[in-house]
This record gives sequence, structure tokens and C-alpha cells, in this order.
Amino acid sequence: MSWPADRMLRGAFTALVTPFKSDGSVDERSFREFVKWQLQAGIDGLVPCGTTGESPTLSSAEKDALIDWTVEAARARTGGHGAVVIAGTGTNDTAATIAATRRAAALGADAALVVTPYYNKPDQRMLESHYRAIADEGDLPVVVYNVPSRTGCNVEAATLLRLAEHPRIVAVKEASGNLDQIQTIIRNRPAGFSVLAGDDSWTLTVMAHGGDGIVSVVSNEIPGPMAALCAAARAGDWDEARRLHNQYLPLFRANFITVSPVPVKSALAAMGLIGDYVRQPLLPLIDPLRSQLMGVLHEVGVVTPVAEAAR
Repeated sequence: MSWPADRMLRGAFTALVTPFKSDGSVDERSFREFVKWQLQAGIDGLVPCGTTGESPTLSSAEKDALIDWTVEAARARTGGHGAVVIAGTGTNDTAATIAATRRAAALGADAALVVTPYYNKPDQRMLESHYRAIADEGDLPVVVYNVPSRTGCNVEAATLLRLAEHPRIVAVKEASGNLDQIQTIIRNRPAGFSVLAGDDSWTLTVMAHGGDGIVSVVSNEIPGPMAALCAAARAGDWDEARRLHNQYLPLFRANFITVSPVPVKSALAAMGLIGDYVRQPLLPLIDPLRSQLMGVLHEVGVVTPVAEAAR
């Protein structure tokens, strides 16, 4: 197990894309190579089967396979500590989430990323009960994933802080976009509880207020720089953290010119890392958005015009 000795999750954790083949099946070879590349770049952790991994369109068997492959690669990492694996197991069904979390535990994941239930929109009492049940019965430490823009419900600071007292609820991925809420959680959290940004453009801000890192989309494209940004912030080297933030801010924004993970998959295809395939109801990026994305990739140096022309 790669869980940090002090229980704190720190650094950059890639919300992994799921590569597909042209026929829509999971591309195991590309996924394994992509995870290996992430680890070689020095990423701190890997998050298979999150929203960026198109979890709503993955079968249970596919999710289990992706988690298994991620754990296998992380455990084989050499030259330093193993990367933490946080498996996306959340659904809007508490019993199904507990079952998925138990399967992830059996596969060797270090923690579970559990999104707030979507569509059925539980209130704060119901949310608290949901997370406590998963922590009690799921066999893994739990990272609460709060993303109201996707789910339609917000885990309020008071609720989250009560949950943070549970010994197996160890972190929050905070994507509410509410700085007052995030500051309140950071200020009042118990020892050993991590606060991770849920939006790349918020990484610097959250860490400047005392947060611990990021569950990142952009680290699919730039794992090394995102790990370096977090390391600089943790070390108090704010000049370097700001430099990296400013350098890659256009890419942070470009990954959300339309619904994620459509742009990041197009970017990774331009980088020659995966095929540009998503599962419906998503569709691949089209012009003029594709041209806009390519311009940003050239601007930040992720893809050069010469390399793109050669493809």
C-alpha cells in the first residue's frame, strides 16, 4: 500500500482519461502505456474511473479492470515511493457505491474517490449518512468529491467538517468554486485531513490558503509540471509555483472549452498518447474548438506545429 505515513494526501493526482479504440472498447495497451508515462513523469497519484475517465459509460467490469491495471503499474514503480491510487467508486446509489468500493479495495486501491450522489439530490443529512455508510462498510479510506456543477448538490462546509472527523474519511476533492467554503474547510479541518483542489486553475489558490494539492485534469497532459507546481507550493517557493501556474493557465482553461474530457482527449491524441475517441453521449472535439485547443497546445509547448504536421 502506498498510503503516506502521516495519512495526508499531498501533491498532484491525475484524474486519468480512459482510452478507447475506434470500436468503442477500452484500449488496454494505450492505458497501460499512458499510466507508465504518468509515473515516469513523477506524478504523485493516479485516479482511475473518475468523471474524466468517463465513468458514467464504463461497465463495472471495465472499471475493475482499469483499477487493477492502475494498481499494478503503481506498485511496479521504481526509484521512489509508489504512487497513491484513488479509485473512482461513487454512484448515486449508496449500496452500489459500497460494493464498488469493496471491489476496489480487493484490487489493491489505496482510497476511494466518492462523488456526491447526482440526480436524486440528497440533503445534508442524507449526504452525511451516505458517506458514513461508505466509510463504515467500503473497506477503503474515502475522499469526498464535491462538484455541485455536475451533481446538483453541494456538501456544505459544516457537513464536510463533521465527516472529516470519521477516521476513514480522509480528504475532500473540492470543486465547488466557492472560496469561502474551501477556506472554512481548510481552517477548521482536523489533523490528517487533506483538502485537494478539484479545478486546475484553483490549484495555486487552494494551496496558498493551506490546501494540499489537486486532483487534476491537465496533469493528463503535463504530469511533471503539475507535480512540480504542487511541490513548489508545499515548499513555500511561491515564485516558482506562480510561474508554473501562469505558464500553463491557458491550458487549464482550454481543457474546459467544452465538456470534459473531450478537450483533454483531443490534446492527448495530438500528443500521440491515445486515440481521440469518447463514448456517447460525448462526441469528439470539432472546429473551431479544435483549432483553438491546438493553438493553446502550441503556445504552452505541449505540441509543436512541426510535430503535429508530421502526424
